[in-house]
Amino acid sequence: MAAVVESVSSSGEHTFSKPVRGSIRLLAGLGVEGDAHLGTTVKHRSRVAVDPTQPNLRQVHLMHAELLEEVALAGFAVAPGQMGENITTRGVDLLGLSRGTVLGFGQARVEITGLRNPCAQIDGFSQGLLKQMVYRDEQGELVRRAGVMGVVLAGGVVEPGMAVTVAEPTGAHVSLERV
Repeated sequence: MAAVVESVSSSGEHTFSKPVRGSIRLLAGLGVEGDAHLGTTVKHRSRVAVDPTQPNLRQVHLMHAELLEEVALAGFAVAPGQMGENITTRGVDLLGLSRGTVLGFGQARVEITGLRNPCAQIDGFSQGLLKQMVYRDEQGELVRRAGVMGVVLAGGVVEPGMAVTVAEPTGAHVSLERV
């Protein structure tokens, strides 16, 4: 199956869900034009409270549509954008990517920096959904599934139906950690 953009979303407000758009524009070094997380320094409110000078490694939030389908089988109705992601993909194992992987969307390029750290707001959206997004596996390891974060290397317009290219970094695979 070819990797494609399923949906795009953005919000100028710090809201949990983001409205679906016809397209979004990625700005190099900043993020999604008009989005509340746009900028070179961290914009997530809890992280700003700790240190507002931290670099923004969370300029773009990506989630795979297959995860939304999986949680639907568990009884949760979650549409693209409702988990706060900017880009919903199909056909890319986002959670299995190596840190530093570059995803291409036409001219736009996003470097994957790490995993989204799911928070209790997810249960505010749909009670019990947080346990679908973060849990401990059989070995007791924490599993985070709420998507990945990235920074914009090259700007451009991203819209549904666009092909997604995946360029893994050279060297050993580096598992994603929360950012």
